[in-house]
Amino acid sequence: MPTQAQVIEFIQTADGAAGKREIAKAFGLKGQEKIALKKLLRDMAEEGLIDGKKTAYHRMGGVPKVTVLRVVEIEDGEPLAIPDSWQPDDATPPPRLRIIEPKKGGARQAALGVGDRILARTEETGGGWRAHVMKKLPAKTEGMMGVVEIDANGKAWLAPVDKRVRQSSPIADLGGAEAGQLVMTEAAGKSQRSGVNVIEVLGDPLAPKSFSLIAISKHGIPNVFGQDTLAEAELAAKLPVSAETREDLRHLPIVAIDPADARDHDDAIWAEPDGKGGFRALVAIADVSYYVRPGGPLDREARKRGNSVYFPDRVVPMLPEVLSADVCSLRQGEDRAAMACHMEISGDGKITSWRFTRAIVRIDEVIAYEDAQERIDSEKAKENLVNLWECWKVLADARAKRDPLELDLPERRVMLNEQGKITEIAIRERLDAHRVVEEFMISANVAAAKALESKTAPVVYRVHETPSREKLVALREYLETFGKKLALGQVITPSLFNRMLKDVTDESEKAQVMEAVLRSQTQAYYGPSNAGHFGLSLGSYAHFTSPIRRYADLLVHRSLVDAFKLEQPKPKTSLPPLSGLVDRDRDDLAKISEAISGTERRAMEAERDTIDRYVAAWLSARVGETFETRITGVQSFGFFATIVGQGGDGLVPVSTLGSDYYNYDEAARALIGERSGTRFDTGQKLELTLAEANPLTGALKFQLPETDGQKIEPRGNRSDSKRSFKGSGKGPGNGSGGKGSQAGKFRTGPRGRPGNIRHQGRKKK
Repeated sequence: MPTQAQVIEFIQTADGAAGKREIAKAFGLKGQEKIALKKLLRDMAEEGLIDGKKTAYHRMGGVPKVTVLRVVEIEDGEPLAIPDSWQPDDATPPPRLRIIEPKKGGARQAALGVGDRILARTEETGGGWRAHVMKKLPAKTEGMMGVVEIDANGKAWLAPVDKRVRQSSPIADLGGAEAGQLVMTEAAGKSQRSGVNVIEVLGDPLAPKSFSLIAISKHGIPNVFGQDTLAEAELAAKLPVSAETREDLRHLPIVAIDPADARDHDDAIWAEPDGKGGFRALVAIADVSYYVRPGGPLDREARKRGNSVYFPDRVVPMLPEVLSADVCSLRQGEDRAAMACHMEISGDGKITSWRFTRAIVRIDEVIAYEDAQERIDSEKAKENLVNLWECWKVLADARAKRDPLELDLPERRVMLNEQGKITEIAIRERLDAHRVVEEFMISANVAAAKALESKTAPVVYRVHETPSREKLVALREYLETFGKKLALGQVITPSLFNRMLKDVTDESEKAQVMEAVLRSQTQAYYGPSNAGHFGLSLGSYAHFTSPIRRYADLLVHRSLVDAFKLEQPKPKTSLPPLSGLVDRDRDDLAKISEAISGTERRAMEAERDTIDRYVAAWLSARVGETFETRITGVQSFGFFATIVGQGGDGLVPVSTLGSDYYNYDEAARALIGERSGTRFDTGQKLELTLAEANPLTGALKFQLPETDGQKIEPRGNRSDSKRSFKGSGKGPGNGSGGKGSQAGKFRTGPRGRPGNIRHQGRKKK
């Protein structure tokens, strides 16, 4: 009989499918040995070593040799994909495969875009997974959610709510749904041509709260707690909190400074002068690990969700509301269980010592950021608030010496009334009050990481790596178009980028350079190995301050419980007795970190999509108006622009730029008119007319107010009684616009030449 290792090696190295028959043949197994092999394979599957069917196994965490993939990202011009169906383990994120596109006649076929599905042959190399495209597959409606549309012939179609999906699907069974309604569907058959059947009618797609429902469905975000999870949460909420077993900090005037619309309060702060030019500071964090014990249904659900997801109209919490919005939330005037980080901060802002305790706190006041700022500005603040600001000043001095990356990235804020209707969309104002809380949180996160390191205890680090050489080379080439140099031989630090931005005085040019610097950065992630935090200029950093909404913080709390012997007496309930790390967590820390990094990306995409839909809905009544915009990205098929001071990203297709031919300068990321010399560059400000706004997909489309001296008549979205939204592709409409949806669809230019685009300086990958 082969060993488990030999079976895995055969599965990984087999030229074709590696099923039970192929494994038996490879090892010469017969009769009773085949029965033993069946048991071996079943045991390996239960242990999480392999996955798949008996006709084709693959290593757990891997992918089949031939499978269907979906493109999820374009990185440096190369598509990345994940398996189209991925359900091996709720806690395991899908692997990301780099796509090797085939060449035909010496040239690449039409480039793949985000959302495209392919049949591919896969292989695992030392540098990760790669996939070789066999053929491109028809588009599939993401999440099977869409809007019912009836064409002129009375045929029903499902218009997708995902702007990456370009095809509408025929509806085989309406299930009582009517035109214009938002519905959930399922495939009517195995073939794409079979269409879909309506299984649930959700109502008006433009009604309040529909936009977040669309995002929840599209991204597969778990939003319903099982009865076993709710039952354990109710049981955990009854756990006693006593000063007999905790440090009693109820005498301190601790305050929680949060957004006015905060749904939970998991952190609070306090500081006082130490009489030596420094401060004694305290960061109190909800003691979630006391209530959420490892191994139970509550913990499994929290791990699967990874984090809370915040939408303008609702929150999908990581924990049931009895914990997230009640027992764990640090409410004003109520006794609460907390994990306390005590810090001694010197006069130059350095953390000279720290200690962690389990405490009982009573929040003196919950204050909105704006109210805290107003009190400080009007000199009406209490002493405890003044002390926080004074402590922040010394922390800010230390931050300035570290010189972390400073990028001015505006955040859009959607304001809703009680009926859920939009009242305002604006850029969120950045106050000193935000900076005060941020510096206290960063200090506590640093202290948590260093405290665990001092005990050689497991740490889930928040890692932000130095930009890759490939991205720095691309940045250098781009900066050369401005006459600026970036020497790659020097040590790359945030200070280098900060100085670069300070040297740019022209605001339009600064915006372009800032966009380029942002694109050069790596994406932060969670992991058990420390690689530092480049953006914050910190050597050790962990997330400790938000365990109500981030599973990573909960793991850090559990490790602190073990490292500093903070376990509380065993509860007299059926809850697991321990609140620290269990052996499974310690062994699977890398796997868990990868999974929650994936759920974080999922949440960010869902939140961004929902904001885009709200912005499109807000702007749909203003189609035809002209706005001041700034170009945020340039591609061969057109450029993207956002409305200054409000947000809302939209595409300007190259086909709408007039009769001139535009060369795409990839290095400069610019479109340049062949005859006129007109340039469209990233960061450039210009007036644009809103031509289309589709609330269902969140897609906007802009046009130049004039082209060749003639006024362009914008094509507004149709908004009749059937709510039929203008689109492109098969079917009556599917919400045109959106990144990637216009590639390769250029109009025919004069003299019969296809398109009006030429590529310049395209690099070979």
